[in-house]
Amino acid sequence: MNQAGLKVIFAGTPDFAAQHLQALLNSQHQVIAVYSQPDRPAGRGRKLTASPVKALAVEHGIDVQQPLSLKDINAQQVLASYNADIMVVVAYGLLLPQAALDTPRLGCINVHGSLLPRWRGAAPIQRAILAGDAKSGVTIMQMEAGLDTGPMLLKAEIPIAPTDTSASLYEKLAILGCSKLIKALDNLQSSSATGLAAQVQNDAEASYATKLVKAEGAIDWHQSARQICLQVRGLNPWPVAYSDWQGNRLRIWLAHAIDTPSNQPAGTLLSLDKTGLEVACGTGRLKITQLQWPGGKTLALSELVNLKQKMRISDAFTSLKVDN
Repeated sequence: MNQAGLKVIFAGTPDFAAQHLQALLNSQHQVIAVYSQPDRPAGRGRKLTASPVKALAVEHGIDVQQPLSLKDINAQQVLASYNADIMVVVAYGLLLPQAALDTPRLGCINVHGSLLPRWRGAAPIQRAILAGDAKSGVTIMQMEAGLDTGPMLLKAEIPIAPTDTSASLYEKLAILGCSKLIKALDNLQSSSATGLAAQVQNDAEASYATKLVKAEGAIDWHQSARQICLQVRGLNPWPVAYSDWQGNRLRIWLAHAIDTPSNQPAGTLLSLDKTGLEVACGTGRLKITQLQWPGGKTLALSELVNLKQKMRISDAFTSLKVDN
């Protein structure tokens, strides 16, 4: 193998992508340019803020491009001018037209946070938890014009723990994705003369991870405790599951299901003590161990008992839908 590694253009935007960029910077491969979304307003002051990927690239003195679109002929000419071996795309946020996909010598590859063809699309990590999947993983695929439809170069799976939230699974998949990306690039470099065998996806097995909306956070207490628990875990850290308590919208960050049945109406507060809040569901009970009162901080388990001043046993939660 050429010890100089491949000449790589990296395209990505959020922290998940920045972790992969750091892995590339730590490898033998050479990052010659970085593409990221344009700076966006952030924080209370709505100040233009660079993405985590751009910030990391600037820190390492790497050329950064932030086109509004890669369909523009000038943007495509700039891309071609780098004469890259390959383009690595991780949560970039822009669609790549065929002209861009064909520009690098070895094309473009993507790190996707699911076991394709399951959960193609925008929110694969969250949808896996919401659906109660037993496992997740990452897929390194050769990109083509379709949405996450390209042939698969490498797959790796991990179990989804009963306590995993989208946030914790996100971090596990970032670590897994970083190591598998480097392995895939090493494989591509060593086999670039003969071509690397890739597995075509079975479209009949595909499912789509549609973008999350805030309204999905509304809890229907007539559902089973197990289903509500998946909702709480899958929507942490965004948009967060919620329910209304006497005009106050409470955000529920952590909870687990208890199979013990209850003879109380769904949504009824059954108990509140140092172990958390226990709420009747359509089937079983939900034990809430972390929640947030409107305008307040997220309350840890040891602080929940203080809610006895605001919440009376036998009163009930309700939920109202909100606009997307």
